[in-house]
Amino acid sequence: MPVYPGDPEVAVEVAHTYERHTWELRKLSLGSHTGTHVDAPSHMHPGAATLDDLPPERFFGKSRVVRPGDEWPAGRGLFFLGAVGMESFERLAELSPPFVGGELSEELERALLGRGIVTYTGLHGLDRIPAGADFMFYGFPLRIAGGDGSPVRAIAVLDE
Repeated sequence: MPVYPGDPEVAVEVAHTYERHTWELRKLSLGSHTGTHVDAPSHMHPGAATLDDLPPERFFGKSRVVRPGDEWPAGRGLFFLGAVGMESFERLAELSPPFVGGELSEELERALLGRGIVTYTGLHGLDRIPAGADFMFYGFPLRIAGGDGSPVRAIAVLDE
């Protein structure tokens, strides 16, 4: 799994085995921003909301995959196809989506988190979701006390 340069490497070790303990258990070691993950505002802003400050409904909801030149609906999470930077910030700030995801520049991510907009990065398969179609997104973090971010299992549910 890709790791941001300088972040902790991922390690998964067998801690207990059926033969020795009658159960199996793994020890996981990884940074809070490893793989597909969510960023709390505190990730880039001291004193801002942490994961455990945010209610569960901040991590799921109606969403849409968009491109920078598309029309962006209000009241939905927005996930970008392709890289997006500060040129999109004013539009996003005006819409105030509950969350934004995709290949976000560090500057855009910092600005969004400063507005209290949760960000998702390291997502895979956005290109498999039809652009312009609404879907339900679920990306729950681990409830880490004081957490700045967490790996998530990101799920998109499309209407048939």
